[in-house]
Amino acid sequence: MSESTLRTTGVTKTAAVSREIEAVPVRRPGRWAASAVMAFLLVFLLQGWAANPRMQWATVGDHLFAPVVLEGLGTTLWLTAASMAIGILGGVVLAVLRMSDNPLLTRLSWLYIWVFRGTPLLVQLLFWYFLAAVVPHVGLGVPWGPTFVEFDTNRLVTQTSAALLGLGLHEAAYMAEIVRSGITSVDDGQSEASHALGMTRRQTLRRIVLPQALRIIIPPTGNQVISMLKTTSLVSVIAVPELLTSIQAIYSRNFQQIPLLTVACAWYLLAVSVLSVGQYYLERRYGRGSSRDLPPTPLQRVRGSLATRRPAPLEDR
Repeated sequence: MSESTLRTTGVTKTAAVSREIEAVPVRRPGRWAASAVMAFLLVFLLQGWAANPRMQWATVGDHLFAPVVLEGLGTTLWLTAASMAIGILGGVVLAVLRMSDNPLLTRLSWLYIWVFRGTPLLVQLLFWYFLAAVVPHVGLGVPWGPTFVEFDTNRLVTQTSAALLGLGLHEAAYMAEIVRSGITSVDDGQSEASHALGMTRRQTLRRIVLPQALRIIIPPTGNQVISMLKTTSLVSVIAVPELLTSIQAIYSRNFQQIPLLTVACAWYLLAVSVLSVGQYYLERRYGRGSSRDLPPTPLQRVRGSLATRRPAPLEDR
């Protein structure tokens, strides 16, 4: 037999053997037993929670879409968006100042981050709310000289503005470190190349560095947005009518604390779920350059599983 015939025969035998082999999946009885125990515990806890008559599910249903609750939810979402806008803008400015060649600007940025990250947010909210006790008037004019315009601090720093100042300025300190980490992740050679092409520092930052840094910045920023949504509940201490404040006002009258807090948890969970979906697709969009083949989305997985379960056409059988 010739050499080519022997090779063909060997390939044919190998193909026949591979067709005869049937892959048997590895059996993991421990995994199935642990899953069964966890499923039993989950069902047991959910059944006990749902069947508890003291939960007053009728009260939960009555107040889930109450106008005062929906108004509080709207205030919570508005506070989250406005505070994060202040935090992101302030964080970008602080990060750029922190990386500046000017030592004075660098130290001022570090001092701001040190103060606002080192003191509790609740203390900062109360500080801004009671600012009029130490600064009754705020004016514009010449330092140690005449004042041209003067405002009453109580009218200038209201409950809502105190909440925005506390949440936004506190968030800016954390966003500064997130933005700085994203900027430092970009190779310095790209900045040097852009300077060699005649671009200014501002153009380099806006056109070269920040678009690439977004891949690092967006995931922790999404976590900060979700955290801010829940952190807005702290403004209830200064009586801002957000979701938790509205819930507290209701159960202070009917004394149904747990059912009303369940309503608050339901709305918080729904809002966080929507934000998580948005974060997932935003990360996927800005992660396209780092991976050639992105993993399928949940919707694509569902479509793929449905397509595999469909019967094959008669001509393909």
